[in-house]
Amino acid sequence: MSVSPVKRQKMESALDQLKHHTTVVADTGDFNAIDEYKPLDATTNPSLILAAAQMLAYQNLVDDAVAYGKKLGGSEEEQIKNASDKLFVLFGAEILKRIPGRVSTEVDARLSFDKEGMILRARRLIDLYKEIGVGKDRILIKLSSTWEGIQAGRVLEAEYGIHCNMTLLFSFAQAVACAEAGVTLISPFVGRILDWYVANGDKKTYEPSEDPGVKSVTKIYNYYKKFGYKTIVMGASFRNTGQIKALTGCDYLTISPKLLAELSKEHVKLTPTLSVKEAQACNLEKIHLDEKAFRWHHNEDQMAVEKLSDGIRRFAADAVKLERMLKERMFSTENGK
Repeated sequence: MSVSPVKRQKMESALDQLKHHTTVVADTGDFNAIDEYKPLDATTNPSLILAAAQMLAYQNLVDDAVAYGKKLGGSEEEQIKNASDKLFVLFGAEILKRIPGRVSTEVDARLSFDKEGMILRARRLIDLYKEIGVGKDRILIKLSSTWEGIQAGRVLEAEYGIHCNMTLLFSFAQAVACAEAGVTLISPFVGRILDWYVANGDKKTYEPSEDPGVKSVTKIYNYYKKFGYKTIVMGASFRNTGQIKALTGCDYLTISPKLLAELSKEHVKLTPTLSVKEAQACNLEKIHLDEKAFRWHHNEDQMAVEKLSDGIRRFAADAVKLERMLKERMFSTENGK
């Protein structure tokens, strides 16, 4: 149904309406986008930081990270690792000046199968934030939703009071295990699930309500609300505004600047599609997953297995590119090179 120009002016944008029902999070490392769309929280990852670190506007942060890595000394590898961690924290701290809520900072994806390694790196990031006066209550540490990552999240939450955001989440098994681990927040992906089904099936287009990514997040949301889990569900990785609007009412949604811009220009009426009341009436049954059951159930979902491993590889590759960029900045001008 078309909306008259006069009514369109009076009607709030789809973005403003969405904010009434869902906490909107900016999926970016670009401060300008955060200033423009005023989200509560923001998320970053190696790919976003890599892109932002190449922008002219943020070279001062890269320079500060390089200086920090050199100051700590050690081997070339240690200096680069320290500079990389510092860069993530410097971006996070700048983002926190622009939002009232929390920023998500990601642990190196190359540690995705190393529980103790993830715990140590998470604590290191929190210490780096503390050094510049940012408390852990404003940080979400992002971990891959492998079995090891989920168990690292359990320890960080229970023993250190460090809030975790479980990312690269594609299967229902991952969501159940995260809830049982008592993590603060999960980021079930939507767009990457759709990508897989389009690439591997005969159907190439989906209505938003039938979108396999939307259906996955809806099931997870309903399960969490039906059984009273406190873990926040934050839909992530969107390909279009239809997916976002189909998840109106979800706890949080993390959205790229491009799609935030589209939503701010749309003037269609949004009504919540997800609600606690409807979730509590759904017919899902509660399940428990130990490690063996988790690995089996996750393995039964071909899409999730492929997208999890692909996501880890992609984030790891961008972490390597970021380190290469830092290495060039730190060492290429030394000794007359």
